[in-house]
Amino acid sequence: MGHIPKKTLEDLEFNRVTEQITDFAITPMGKKACLSLTPLEDQKTLLKELLSVSEYLASFENDNRIPNHGFEDLSPAFQMLKIENSVLEINVFRNIAAASQTVNTLLKFLNKFKTYYPSLHQVGSEIEINSELKKEIDNVIDRFGEIRDNASEHLYSLRKQIQALKGKIAQSFNKALSHYQNLDYLDDIRESVVENKRVLAVKAMHRRKVKGGILGSSKTGSIVFIEPEATLNFSRELQNTVFEESEEIKKILSQLTDYLRPSLNLIKQYQNYLIHIDTFFARARYAQVINALLPVFSETQELELINAYHPLLYRAHLLENKKTFPQDIHIHPASRIIVISGPNAGGKSITLKTVGLLQLMLQSGILIPVHEKSRVCWFDTILTDIGDNQSIENHLSTYSYRLKNMKNFLRKCDDKTLFLIDEFGTGSDPELGGALAEVILEDFYERKSFGLITTHYANLKLLADEQAAMANANMQFDNRTLEPVFKLILGEAGSSFTFEVAQKNGIPFSLINRAKKKIEGGKVRFDATIARMQKERHQMAKTGKSLKEKESKFENESERLEQLNDKLKSKLINYQELFDHNQRMIVLGNKLNELAERFFQNNKKRPLVADLLRLVESENAKRKRKSAAQTQKEREIKKEVVKEVNKKLVKIRKEKKEKKTQELPPKPKPEVVLKVGDKVRLLESKSVGSIDSIEKQKAIVNYGLFTTQVSLDQLEIAN
Repeated sequence: MGHIPKKTLEDLEFNRVTEQITDFAITPMGKKACLSLTPLEDQKTLLKELLSVSEYLASFENDNRIPNHGFEDLSPAFQMLKIENSVLEINVFRNIAAASQTVNTLLKFLNKFKTYYPSLHQVGSEIEINSELKKEIDNVIDRFGEIRDNASEHLYSLRKQIQALKGKIAQSFNKALSHYQNLDYLDDIRESVVENKRVLAVKAMHRRKVKGGILGSSKTGSIVFIEPEATLNFSRELQNTVFEESEEIKKILSQLTDYLRPSLNLIKQYQNYLIHIDTFFARARYAQVINALLPVFSETQELELINAYHPLLYRAHLLENKKTFPQDIHIHPASRIIVISGPNAGGKSITLKTVGLLQLMLQSGILIPVHEKSRVCWFDTILTDIGDNQSIENHLSTYSYRLKNMKNFLRKCDDKTLFLIDEFGTGSDPELGGALAEVILEDFYERKSFGLITTHYANLKLLADEQAAMANANMQFDNRTLEPVFKLILGEAGSSFTFEVAQKNGIPFSLINRAKKKIEGGKVRFDATIARMQKERHQMAKTGKSLKEKESKFENESERLEQLNDKLKSKLINYQELFDHNQRMIVLGNKLNELAERFFQNNKKRPLVADLLRLVESENAKRKRKSAAQTQKEREIKKEVVKEVNKKLVKIRKEKKEKKTQELPPKPKPEVVLKVGDKVRLLESKSVGSIDSIEKQKAIVNYGLFTTQVSLDQLEIAN
């Protein structure tokens, strides 16, 4: 079980990653879930999450796009369904029905394509596909959120009554309007609407003559608004019926709520499942933007990050159209702790943060921007000490704060820990701080912990050289321009280039010389040696690159020459064969010429034919010898090829024959009576013969060189 401190998440700015993922979620609940993403507690759950996100990412590229997962918040139903006799709002019912349909669609899709999305299919495997729930809600509430007339028989009856009463109200009012208009009791406006009811606009002087209920008057008092008596009676009846309708609707919704009450757990499953799917979708979309993927999960404790990008830096540079430099980092049991040294502003801290943040993302189920051949593993805890952590609240100096942090490290470090410490040991007297840092680092080493530290201390660089499973590394620096190259070089310590950088930035040379004299000569020599080694390495790297390019060029040239040589050999063989053939033809031609000359002289055919036959037999004997020289293997190959071709030919002929039989209707038999002497041919044949004799429906057909017996029905007259 893993536990990662809150301080690690803060040091590595993990919250900025979750904020960026949140932008891609499509529901408020999904956004909230993305924002609260944290490292998972066990490796098994983590692998399921990572595979699910990876499958969702793959779905963007293939034809089997995962259906929409949008939904409205269902939580208002959770508390209400627990309370007896409670009734859900109409919009809550509609949200539950929509969520049920969305989940069913997703489950059916993932079941159909579970070979493509095995992990995503597994996520919802415990949720039942339930179509009754939506059906029941749809039977009561229509797509506009209105209660259906046929939701109950009583409701249907009440609504019919309401329609009838509305008709009677309109009819009675129009009758009264016409009646009092004829009596000239009404004002010019004739009617008005008061309290959502149609009323007569009666002249004040005639108000006692009009039967009905007074609902008001005009500002001047010249008009009195009266609802006719008949209309008033129907209105009262309508109010009672509308009240009955509202009571019936409450009853229907109460029954529907009671129907849903046993399905509370299923509705909760719907919400949790759709939130989970939304986080997969958001993480997959984020991975698409930062070119992230799922690397190889190693069974051993190792980290091999190839072309690893800091995701926040990569995205910021992407928006600004800037280049981001990837890193290659390899930590494994034979090289567990890497001590990175070199000048400031060379990218040491970014390397530390890249490793830490990528590991946090991975252990939170988020894909990371690395090469697909990268190898990763699980760490129970990740500890960090990055940046200036001066505690104002506790009145602690930076060094005191960092020592308290080290105490925490020493308590938690083991063989499943990854620690990242920036500027290890700084904040105190260099010699004393360096000595303390050295013994703490030795302790981490003995606990078999994994980690990266950055430092300027020479004694830590020496310690890394002395210990078998510890390695020095430096951020490559261009010794000519003193600009960082942002590339981590394993295997050697880095110089801080203190005096070189000072000189570049305009510090007088005389002051730099005085500074050199003030510090012990050994330290300058050590730093100078490291600086010289780095320069030599840089030069060797350039030379190596140049040699590789030349080697590649020569390889291509050699390949081209080999191809040319093969072509020349082939041509020479062809020319030789052609030459031999021509020589043979010349010799044969000369012999024929001699025979022709002899025949010309003596004009005797028999000797000529005898000599020609001898010559032909001699040539054929040579051909036989050549044929006999053919290897047994070649004969077998030829035999196999012929066998295969014959098989195919038989198959093709059979297919053709079947096709022809299907396509062509049977040819009608000729009605012509055949007799001796007729020129005939076999059906679908071109050879013509004549009939010599006919006996018992069979004819003897003479083809000149041979005769054959054929049934008369197989013959036709040859035109």
